[in-house]
Amino acid sequence: MALLSMRNIRKSFAGTPANDDVSLEVDAGEIHALLGENGAGKTTLMNILYGIYAADSGVVAWKGAELGPHEPREAIERGIGMVHQHFMLVPTLSVSKNITLGLKSEGHPFPNRRRLDRIILDISRGYGLDLDPSAKVSSLSVGEQQRVEIMKLLYRRAELLILDEPTAVLTPVESESLFGILRRIREEGRSVILITHRIPEVLSVADRITVLRDGKLVATMRAGGTSAEELSRLMIGRELERVQRSAREETRRAGGNAQAPGLRLDGVDLIQHGNAKLRKINLEIPPGEILGIAGVDGNGQRELAECILGLRRPSSGSILFAGIRVDDLGVARRKRLGLAFVPDDRHRDALLLEMDLSDNYLLETLDLPAFSRCGIVSRRKVRLATEAAIAAYGIRTTGPAAQARLLSGGNQQKLILARGLAREPAVIVASQPTRGLDIGAAEFVRGRLLESRSRGSSILLISADLDEVLALSDRIAVMYRGSLCEPMENCPDIDMTRIGLLMAGQRSPGEA
Repeated sequence: MALLSMRNIRKSFAGTPANDDVSLEVDAGEIHALLGENGAGKTTLMNILYGIYAADSGVVAWKGAELGPHEPREAIERGIGMVHQHFMLVPTLSVSKNITLGLKSEGHPFPNRRRLDRIILDISRGYGLDLDPSAKVSSLSVGEQQRVEIMKLLYRRAELLILDEPTAVLTPVESESLFGILRRIREEGRSVILITHRIPEVLSVADRITVLRDGKLVATMRAGGTSAEELSRLMIGRELERVQRSAREETRRAGGNAQAPGLRLDGVDLIQHGNAKLRKINLEIPPGEILGIAGVDGNGQRELAECILGLRRPSSGSILFAGIRVDDLGVARRKRLGLAFVPDDRHRDALLLEMDLSDNYLLETLDLPAFSRCGIVSRRKVRLATEAAIAAYGIRTTGPAAQARLLSGGNQQKLILARGLAREPAVIVASQPTRGLDIGAAEFVRGRLLESRSRGSSILLISADLDEVLALSDRIAVMYRGSLCEPMENCPDIDMTRIGLLMAGQRSPGEA
């Protein structure tokens, strides 16, 4: 008897099928991978299981007993836990209180918080998640928030763990450590549904794989009986054309100087509440180059991006665009000088989800002469530009009047990229630009960044995906606890051992 059985599930939104006759079975003691492009119906299927949505038709059975309409609270009580792609945390509460929220801990309603904090800290250290139970969630990076979500399931000892992109913010060593934990959970007889776009990880840890495409079930197979090429083809319905970084050109923008940095930081420090978030950051990115920043999320990457954007003011040091100091300039002025920003949290920092696509497209293009004169916006021109962006970027939507919240994560990211690149920026800061995207959408985004590089943009790529950094970057630097190592040339024989050690805060033997 299967631990979980979902049979002939159908679910539509506004007449559009999200799940069309989908079936899924998960056995006790199994790691089951769920693959598919953004918008393929994976999250909808899991939300039905978790009780957020009710299926239009079909049957969900847990341990052989059919589940009727239920709520997430009931799913949790039954032993089903889920880490959503967009986290379900209370920003004003501590890590510890988020983990125990809704639980009647010992001593309820006045539990011993110090004792609970010690238990959480022990679990955190045991799994290498490095969480401070007393920290406010609002102060955490996206990656750290994801670790809190994983901790919630570990703390509650769920029988079925649904993990959406759990390794997106981990180093390869940490990912292997997590997989070890998942294998141990499997050995204990518990089960995991693993949603990830990293096919090698699926092949290394999953027992079975289910592939969805356009809301339909494509295939379910044993991991040992398939290949990365076959999975890629099943997911996107075609052969994937991998983007390829070409050698850097010596000639940048017409009349440009290849040695003159488009972006330069000199001795940038950031001290907040007595803590050093950034320590003497020095970097230069010439026009037509991508500098990749590798490292575990939460080591100052967000602070670095926000200092460049103008959301934070450095405690010392200077920031220059093409030789112009921008330390005292606001976000809007920096964007007019040619800065584009792709944030790591598109819902919080890039989109107004209840607004339509045209209004979201206008957010960063309002001051462009093509759309407004003397403060008067031409709605017709904005709509036409949004339609052109939808077509050029392959955004799957009903049109410019659709709400941004109705787009899948990949299509939301394409809209953000289309809007940012509409200015033909000289400097691009891309922070986790493909986080949570399927392989097709991720390759599209990477291709657009490489096109901007070939047109002469200076690009700072911040990514926890080391493969992505290696694929796109001309030079690579590692960030650890607010410090940035000397960038190294990205060549075929680059020292991966040194990169791994730097990401862990260590140095190679013999290195000063």
